[in-house]
Amino acid sequence: MAIRRDSQGILHFGDIDLTSVIREFGSPTYVYDLDSIARGAMDLGDAFEGAPHLIAYAVKANTAGAVVRTLVGAGCGVDIVSRGELRVAMACGADPSQIVFSGVAKQDQELEEAIAAGSHGIAAIQLESIEEVARVAGRARALGRTAQVGLRINPGIDLEGATHAHIATGHDKAKFGVPFADVARAVQIVESTPGLKLVGIGCHAGSQFTTLDPYLAAARVVFDLVRNLRHEGHLRSLAFVDSGGGFGIDYGAGCLAQPTDFVREARAQQLKHGLGDLKLVVEPGRSLVAAHGVLVARVIQTKLSALRRWLMIDAGMNDLIRPALYQAHHPIVSLDQAPGESEIPWRVVGPVCESSDDFGDHSLGKQAPKAVAILGAGAYGYTLASQYNGRQLPAEVFLRAGRVVGHTARAAVEAWASERANAGL
Repeated sequence: MAIRRDSQGILHFGDIDLTSVIREFGSPTYVYDLDSIARGAMDLGDAFEGAPHLIAYAVKANTAGAVVRTLVGAGCGVDIVSRGELRVAMACGADPSQIVFSGVAKQDQELEEAIAAGSHGIAAIQLESIEEVARVAGRARALGRTAQVGLRINPGIDLEGATHAHIATGHDKAKFGVPFADVARAVQIVESTPGLKLVGIGCHAGSQFTTLDPYLAAARVVFDLVRNLRHEGHLRSLAFVDSGGGFGIDYGAGCLAQPTDFVREARAQQLKHGLGDLKLVVEPGRSLVAAHGVLVARVIQTKLSALRRWLMIDAGMNDLIRPALYQAHHPIVSLDQAPGESEIPWRVVGPVCESSDDFGDHSLGKQAPKAVAILGAGAYGYTLASQYNGRQLPAEVFLRAGRVVGHTARAAVEAWASERANAGL
């Protein structure tokens, strides 16, 4: 669904006048286009050209039920990292056999729910350390079940400068994944442990790379490893190889890493390694939802100085923390006027009492707008939101066929104040 302006310069998301969203639902409010989300997932599925695969949506990117149901309906499985996400996924219709569970510190209760889900448990609990093997096996034996597990390996790829350090996960110092030097021993331990069935090998290099090279380099590490271990007589129960996710999107600086292109090239490498019998699992999150969501906000006031023009909005780092956490730069546009010429940009900031509550410089014209839209906000927005500074959580609005089909209410400040005032009493 395209962002467009009408003849009066008012910004529209599909058929929706975004200024009307603020009038009806208040601000700040997230707005999501469900049709475009579904279309992107189906396009990614088509890139496999009928080969066995699983698109496991990384639900941490956006846990809204309408979004998760849309992606499940488009044929996706789910990648989870907690019991809460498992419950959301299953409540939204995800088949347990299409769910993979990642994370370095899964609690016993979380493991039990994953092993007990459905008739045979979830598709795979992704083991990220040798120490985790005994814990998962113990919970499986206690439940009288066999747990299907995968090994998430750390490919040991140095990608310094390719993405932000906070979202680079495939290097030797990262907490994620079994260190590459320990993988052969981990395979032997898993295969000899009662209660476990090793069904997958995978990795996750990191997120928001803007070229395909890092993703393909990590995938080749996995493919080489699996081919070699098979030649040694291991991995007889293997069902899939998992290349992870984290595919980048264009936040305004360009992005050549298209998930569909990765799938085609990874499939070619998989076949070259003689692994065509295995399902290829990918775990996209951001790339399925980020571009299809915006955050609308009112302008509270301006502040002018000899050095800078400030535009102060009612959305802050508590609503969208990515700029503060990752130094991300989201495009910001006016809702109520077409952009005009101006040599001096507006510095857009929020109301939170932190210097990092800053969305950067944006060319919004000579006159300050009354409201703005922060683009590319469909992923890691609401899911990372907080009530820091006693601020209410934003609302969410869901569009289908260009019309509002559902919404969530914003959290009430009164309820938060009452809860905190009585905390510990």
